[in-house]
Amino acid sequence: MDAERLREVMGRAMEIGREKIPLGSVASYIPELSKARKDALGLCIALPDGSVYKTGDTNIRFTIQSISKVISLCKALELHGPQEVFRHVGMEPSGEAFNSIVELDLQANRPFNPMINSGAIAVESTIIDYVSFEDMLEYARLLCNDSGITMNRQVYHSEMNSCDRNRAIAYLLKSKEIITTNVDNSIELYTKLCSLNVTAESLANFALLLAKGGVSPFTGERLLAEETVRTVLSIMLTCGMYDGSGRFAVEVGVPTKSGVGGGLMAAVHGRAGVGIYGPSLDKRGNCIAGCEMMKQLSRDLGLHMF
Repeated sequence: MDAERLREVMGRAMEIGREKIPLGSVASYIPELSKARKDALGLCIALPDGSVYKTGDTNIRFTIQSISKVISLCKALELHGPQEVFRHVGMEPSGEAFNSIVELDLQANRPFNPMINSGAIAVESTIIDYVSFEDMLEYARLLCNDSGITMNRQVYHSEMNSCDRNRAIAYLLKSKEIITTNVDNSIELYTKLCSLNVTAESLANFALLLAKGGVSPFTGERLLAEETVRTVLSIMLTCGMYDGSGRFAVEVGVPTKSGVGGGLMAAVHGRAGVGIYGPSLDKRGNCIAGCEMMKQLSRDLGLHMF
């Protein structure tokens, strides 16, 4: 990508994103998240040659929230392989909100996919006996090429004090024998991972690792198996934007994962990793500015996979 052209496109995307910020709202169901600055916005694009392009609030640390589901899925697939992981969770879009419990109770004997809360909690239960939170923290630092990632204790405690819905999901999973480990331990690990502090650049680095098929663009070391990356990117494309995933796939065509902390992570096959921070969310829980920015970037840079 030509540097001058890329900066021009990024600037245009930022302008479009800022116009959308007033139409969204900061997450408040976790009280600590409501303290985020609504007008914050940052965009980072990391390229395979090691160059990184940043504009806006790319160094603000915010909690990764649901993007941590990608990290957990990577670890579970690396530990157990897809056959065992998908015995506990499906790989189909749910068409429901990220914290929905209805389809799990009425329509299925296991969560639809790993990118909704029920699916992620099921995935956590498959790794809890094999790794500690400290192990997963180091794993996140490795995948994001960011040694500065820590757990935000304020958000963690705020989330643990308001996670009754996730507890209900976990106990329903336990009743269906999808979770066979300790429910409280699974919820604790899930919540701690959601509370990791990252930046837009951290997410761009992780996205670039996925875009490069699991080979670190910084060291040349293989960090993830090709099969793991292929599986993760496929699920990100179909399920990564909650119940807005289908429209996003059509309009943007790039595997992307969002989090209610305001993060957006997009992996452009072989070409780039994109990280966005904007805590103003749409009604589905996705960064409202980031969605529009990704549409613009996809059009201007020809990123759509089809």
